[in-house]
Amino acid sequence: MYIVHVFVHVKPDAVDDFKKATLVNAKASVLEPGIARFDVLQDSSNPNRFVLVEVYRTEDDPARHKETDHYKRWNKAVADMMAEPRTKQVYQNIYPDDMR
Repeated sequence: MYIVHVFVHVKPDAVDDFKKATLVNAKASVLEPGIARFDVLQDSSNPNRFVLVEVYRTEDDPARHKETDHYKRWNKAVADMMAEPRTKQVYQNIYPDDMR
């Protein structure tokens, strides 16, 4: 598995719109064959901060995800909602193994 945590800081007045747009993207993303999981997390102590946990089956799948219409719509919709540029951290899973 290829796991990406995307860290997002949203402008305070855009939180609700960001959540709506991101849920549409997440629900479509989990239907992609290359995505095993797509979690949307909101910081409980700072509701302007989010983490997207994207679990891909291979290292090639993030690029395929970025070519989907739903990702392109999301990326355009949320561009002006960001308080700062998104950042990411990439992980390899240790447990559970890839067979789950």
